[in-house]
Amino acid sequence: MCKQFKGQKGFTLIELMIVVAIIGILAAIAIPNFLTYQAKSKQSEVRIALGNIHTSMSSHFGLQAPSTYVMTSMDEMDYRPNGTPRYAYWIAIAGTARVVPGSLTGTVGGCNVGTAPTGAAFAPVSSTTGFTAGALGQIDSDATCDTWGINDSRTLSNNPNDVVG
Repeated sequence: MCKQFKGQKGFTLIELMIVVAIIGILAAIAIPNFLTYQAKSKQSEVRIALGNIHTSMSSHFGLQAPSTYVMTSMDEMDYRPNGTPRYAYWIAIAGTARVVPGSLTGTVGGCNVGTAPTGAAFAPVSSTTGFTAGALGQIDSDATCDTWGINDSRTLSNNPNDVVG
C-alpha cells in the first residue's frame, strides 16, 4: 500500500523553518527602520509650512512702513496650511500667541497641540526687528510632541525631535 517514489524532490521541514527564521530576522530589522523613515517623511510638512510662514512674515515686514514683524490681525499673514495638517502652527498676533487657522487642534496621542510651544526657539513672538513662529505635532504613537520653530533669520529648530532612531 505504501509506495516509495523514486527521485522525490522537495524541502524538508528543517529547511522551511530556517527560511522562516531568516525572514523573521529581516522583518525585525526592516520594520523599525521603515517606521522611522515614515515619521521623518511626515516631518517634511512642518519644514515646508514653517518656511512658508517665514516667507509670509518677511513679506509683511517688507510691506510695512516703518518695517515691523508685528501683526495686528491674522488676515495680515498670507498663509493657511493645505490639506489635513499633522501640526499646529503658532505665530504672535499683537503680542499674543495664536494658532494659524487650518492648523491641527486639540490633543493628539497625548500631545496637546492646543497650547503654544514654549522655549526661546519655539515660543511665538514678534517685535519690530524679529519673530519666532512655532509648531507642535504628533507623528508617531508616543506621548512626545514634535516641537519646531523658525525665526526671522530662517533658523529652523527641532527639540524634542519626536523621531527616534
